[in-house]
Amino acid sequence: MSKVPRIAVVGSANVDLTTFSDRFPRPGETIFGQRFDLGFGGKGANQAVAARLCGAEVVMVAKLGNDLFGEATVKNFASLGIDTTHVRIVDGVSSGVAPIFVEPGGQNRILVVKGANDTLKPADVDAAAAALGGVDTIVLQFEIPMETIAYTVEFARKNKIRCIVNPAPAQPVDAKQLGAADYFIPNETEAEVITGIAVHSVEEAKRCAGALLEQGFRRVILTLGSRGALLASPEGSELIAPFVVTPTDTTGAGDAFIGSFAVFLGAGLPEKEAVERANLYAAMSTTKVGTQKSFPTGVEFTAEWNKRGGKA
Repeated sequence: MSKVPRIAVVGSANVDLTTFSDRFPRPGETIFGQRFDLGFGGKGANQAVAARLCGAEVVMVAKLGNDLFGEATVKNFASLGIDTTHVRIVDGVSSGVAPIFVEPGGQNRILVVKGANDTLKPADVDAAAAALGGVDTIVLQFEIPMETIAYTVEFARKNKIRCIVNPAPAQPVDAKQLGAADYFIPNETEAEVITGIAVHSVEEAKRCAGALLEQGFRRVILTLGSRGALLASPEGSELIAPFVVTPTDTTGAGDAFIGSFAVFLGAGLPEKEAVERANLYAAMSTTKVGTQKSFPTGVEFTAEWNKRGGKA
């Protein structure tokens, strides 16, 4: 990259507790799992790590519990070179955790306990204002209070900083609060919750993205898993092709897309190429188990991008 982007993530940090089994248990049923994996996660932390591995300078703004998970998470950030100045420890609450259940085909179900993430408030954004003011892009997700997300979007608008909002986990949104974000990036499930439009085909994806634009969002990227990503704006929409891989675990693929997209865009690449590269980065993440542990380094990504000639 000719330019080293500076990315700030205002968001969540969890510890992922991943169980692999032949199938999901029925109500009231106990079954044996095949194996278990513990790793660092949380959508905000995942996106920060993806951005850092892609070569960006990264600032994290987050809250953690005063427990073993909180202490370990701070050390994990620091070991990766992520700025933890504005990662605070909170007494009296747990760190966020995410039990994850994965079937053989890679499909997952996730239950998030937000814990300290729910204590991240607008005042924390103000406390980090000096650091946030010096970044190229601010990235947000929905595992922190909505008032903090809306406040940060407005902070970015006032300071002319690119802002990406990833509405995950899905919940109803108010475009009046979040419409100033430069990019609104849901997946199919999240987009359906927000618009009421099911996304089972590319045409439905276009209708769904159109509905989000009509609500007031400026640019929409609808991530479609194995079908790629739909880039939509008032000027039109385009399906960006996926890269074919054999998935092992899809957990964290959306976060890999968001974090890497922020970096590729911040490096000055054209929007379409940034999406293409993020498609490949996300696809590569599904070939390994876990979230942050599955994310490729910038060197690994560049080698694969060059190997494929930038083509799906």
